[in-house]
Amino acid sequence: MNADVVARLRSTFRTGRTRSVEWRRGQLNALEAMLLNHKEQWQRALGEDLGKSPFEATMTEIYPVITELKHTRRNLKKWHKDQPVRTPLQFFPARSWVRYDPLGVVVIISPWNYPLQLQFSPLMGALAGGNCVVIKPSEISSAVEQLFAELVPRYFDQEAVAVVTGQADAATALIDARPDHVFFTGSTATGTAVAERAARHLVPVTLELGGKSPTYVHNDVDLHAAARRIVWGKFVNAGQTCVAPDHIYAYQDIAASLAEELARAVRESFGARPQESEDYGRMIHTGAVDRVSAMLPAKGSEQIVCGGDVDREDRYIAPTVLYPVAESDPVMSEEIFGPVLPILPVRGPQEAVQRMLTRDAPLALYIFATDKSVRDYIMDEVPSGGVSIGIPVAHVGSPYLPFGGKGASGQGTYHGKWSRDTFTHQRAVLSKPLKPETLGVIYPPIHGAVKSVLDRATSPVGDKKRRHLGRRI
Repeated sequence: MNADVVARLRSTFRTGRTRSVEWRRGQLNALEAMLLNHKEQWQRALGEDLGKSPFEATMTEIYPVITELKHTRRNLKKWHKDQPVRTPLQFFPARSWVRYDPLGVVVIISPWNYPLQLQFSPLMGALAGGNCVVIKPSEISSAVEQLFAELVPRYFDQEAVAVVTGQADAATALIDARPDHVFFTGSTATGTAVAERAARHLVPVTLELGGKSPTYVHNDVDLHAAARRIVWGKFVNAGQTCVAPDHIYAYQDIAASLAEELARAVRESFGARPQESEDYGRMIHTGAVDRVSAMLPAKGSEQIVCGGDVDREDRYIAPTVLYPVAESDPVMSEEIFGPVLPILPVRGPQEAVQRMLTRDAPLALYIFATDKSVRDYIMDEVPSGGVSIGIPVAHVGSPYLPFGGKGASGQGTYHGKWSRDTFTHQRAVLSKPLKPETLGVIYPPIHGAVKSVLDRATSPVGDKKRRHLGRRI
């Protein structure tokens, strides 16, 4: 059945209807209408799946999509125009340009942690690129999945945009149907399986994964301000964010003070009883509660600066700060993906860098330091998908920046014009007039002049500065 969906959309694509700017703009308008006309329904679904308040649902899911959508729509025509480029001398007279062709049928497999934003954002890029799209929402965030299945056929071109629901086998069947591109957001383990499956059919993939995104806090920053920002980035969506600060390497002289400031910031953000706060979310299911709570030290441990409480039936884990933590502790064994924040004291940025380099390149790297030389040193030494200085997570919300991982944290980027690059084929075109008097290098009257220029260009390098070879002959 899923193969039939891909085949049906491919038939639509071959008619050429998705190539026009008018069709693309119309589908982007439909996306906006589907999102805003049913804003309260989306908020309720996100609340049911993840315990998100209406404010958090709007701030982290709806508003970022609208911001990027407006940016995409404003630049739609410009991004997809042919881009003229230079032509090498030996082909003169001729013209060259890059053409941005739609890929065809794109499959987007989205995760459960931001089930609205991480479906809509790549969707708008695929539609802006002129593609037909199959949406595969996560079955784990079932309320949002159901809403997608209900609303998408009502708003989009049904012959060009389809929804497929179900378990992992539904996604596997879509890949086996040999679409023209697969865009996946999720865990590294599942992303590896998706890449392996797609490789059997030579289907290109974009993978947005995760990893243990580290934070370094130097001894020259305002700890209160740093703590408030880290708490926001870590505990939004109950820590279930692929770019959340996973752990902190803190300069040892300020590590204890930072732990106290973080605990204070938790109280300021969620009150004395975070379980009762409407601003604090829930784990996706009890299995996630079990996995993350297994990383916690025993109740009453001196490592627990704040939090540590667990209510399995309510899918609740309190926002928890741990200090001091060692690399060998259970919480450092894998990506936490929950509301637990360990602090590891280090002797300075050099030690922090050495420890970061023992792990795979993370999706994000966070640096809190006033000294520019410290910031530059860490960025130069530690590879990562993205970097944010002085605030976590925020770089993901900018349509003017590419978002993507590196190595085990992902491959490929999107957002803004980088979505244009991901969801189109950059096609090289060179055009040379077919006339006897314009045959260029093989036409005798100018052959000698071209030969002279080429001889100079390929002669051994001397001390004199070379003349620019792009001049007219």
